[in-house]
Amino acid sequence: MNTSHFIVLPGGGYAVHGVHEAEPVAGWIRSLGIEASVFRYPVQTRHPEVLQAVRGEIRRIRSLGAERVGLVGFSAGGHAAGMAALCPEDDSTRVDTVILGYPVVSMELYRHPGSSRRLIGADPSPELSATTSLNRLVTKDAPPFFIWHTADDESVAVQHSYLLGCALATHSVPHELHVFQHGPHGLGLALDDSGVSVWTGLAVEWLRQHRWIPYSTALQS
Repeated sequence: MNTSHFIVLPGGGYAVHGVHEAEPVAGWIRSLGIEASVFRYPVQTRHPEVLQAVRGEIRRIRSLGAERVGLVGFSAGGHAAGMAALCPEDDSTRVDTVILGYPVVSMELYRHPGSSRRLIGADPSPELSATTSLNRLVTKDAPPFFIWHTADDESVAVQHSYLLGCALATHSVPHELHVFQHGPHGLGLALDDSGVSVWTGLAVEWLRQHRWIPYSTALQS
């Protein structure tokens, strides 16, 4: 198999899996010459089941021969991707880069009520809220992150991405954070939104800089 592989984690508030954030995204990644698959992690279940499941999928992909594994996640799937990236169990569950679209980040500030309630309950302890907040989990050993969001997202506030960006900057972790002025939540590839659809081209350039794809692929999106 290709020695690089991305696992796509669609959003859905930890209740469902968004179809448009699944196979279409994996197809886009394959068009760049990188292997990709969709992982439908458990929903309607409590932490740490999702984390354990994503770790298991990373381990499975590595066992098939992938030398580098990346994660792509949207909304709640972005949270699941971030948790796995920032909390590897061992080398077999380590990931090499992360791409997040409008991710749920904090279970403390600007909480997304549906995702939070389903994952950690309606009245979680302060400790549980903190240990499931991505910005609290960043260390200097975190993998590179590419993040994008829209400033007027009414479902998952853009502050989520700002919190994660600040944490990555504090620990000198390579990252890019792109905030577009307008756009609803759940855009996926944003094919019908010319103002936001450029995120895929920006991500391609990010992947080129991190040597996932050659320069000749950098203009594809």
